[in-house]
Amino acid sequence: MSWVISPVVVAPAAYAAIVMLGFGNDLNSISYVMVLFFASTIAPVLLITGLKKTGKISDYNITFMEQRFLPLLALVGVNALGYEFMQQLSAPRLLTGILLFNAVNMVVILLITLQWKISIHLFTLASSVALLLVQFGYPALWLLPLVPLLMWSRIVLKAHNFMQTLVGGVVGFAVTFAELTWWTGL
Repeated sequence: MSWVISPVVVAPAAYAAIVMLGFGNDLNSISYVMVLFFASTIAPVLLITGLKKTGKISDYNITFMEQRFLPLLALVGVNALGYEFMQQLSAPRLLTGILLFNAVNMVVILLITLQWKISIHLFTLASSVALLLVQFGYPALWLLPLVPLLMWSRIVLKAHNFMQTLVGGVVGFAVTFAELTWWTGL
């Protein structure tokens, strides 16, 4: 469950749905998907794989809180760069907001991580549901049952405790929903 509902799967699936169902008629829709996919999947996978091979992190889940700083900081830059690419493509405001607030949210996660380990899996899943809610409305809430399923998985794997998963989910949803509703003027 933890690998299937992982950040590098959930986020790009949400982004593809938003672009193809919401902006599929835009001539640049494939470019939007490519930028979002690079920032949410390609860059993190390459970064984490490289850090694992060089011994900077002990495992692909970055289990140890103190090993999360460098990858999170790098992903702030990746998402900020993605935001700039989207600006150059004159992407719809929601799509630029995704990358802008991914960068901001990486900083939020990074600051929390300095003191306490938060579940990035839950943060990403819940923020993806919030994003889909902003774009498609209440039908997106049908995805919420995935949250306790992922919480259970992360706890059983001993990757997090209950509070780390709960806070990851609640903060991910609340912050992303607030950011994007403000950004899009909804």
